Amino acid sequence: MSEAHAERAALPKRGSTPVVPDARRVASAVSPEDAARTSAALRDIRGRIDWKNVKGLLAASRDGLLLCSDTRDIEDDSVAAMAASAVGLAVQFTGRAGVGAPRAAIFEGAYGHVGVFTTKEGILLVVLGERDTTMGLFNVAARQALSLFQEAVADRRVRSVRDIAPADGNR
Repeated sequence: MSEAHAERAALPKRGSTPVVPDARRVASAVSPEDAARTSAALRDIRGRIDWKNVKGLLAASRDGLLLCSDTRDIEDDSVAAMAASAVGLAVQFTGRAGVGAPRAAIFEGAYGHVGVFTTKEGILLVVLGERDTTMGLFNVAARQALSLFQEAVADRRVRSVRDIAPADGNR
């Protein structure tokens, strides 16, 4: 084994940063068109979000791949992957608890909140909350962001279908 190959194959040492493959190179269940619509939808709603209580938004595929984000100071790819894991755990947890399908997975940390929501299109929306926001205010602001995002994605999808459909109505 060559020295370069041995170096790449070596296990990381304790405390080192693990090498994570670039998520954009991995196949996703989300089409490039859906990813583009998702990114455009996030841009569309940016001016209508309650930024007093929300500090970032991130969209991911159900398999945890980052689609787009409007965040700062976080590892977007890792958060996207953890969002998919959180939804999977929420499905198991709510199923075992007998409370039905989960609508969200919401976490409260010492420095803010994180909410993971599954949209009607199967996209995960991660909403990050500000530090001094109460859980109640975060819940309202996050669900407002979810509603705006779903509306923008649906609007973009309708526009793309109209662009593809024949103009004269004949098929």
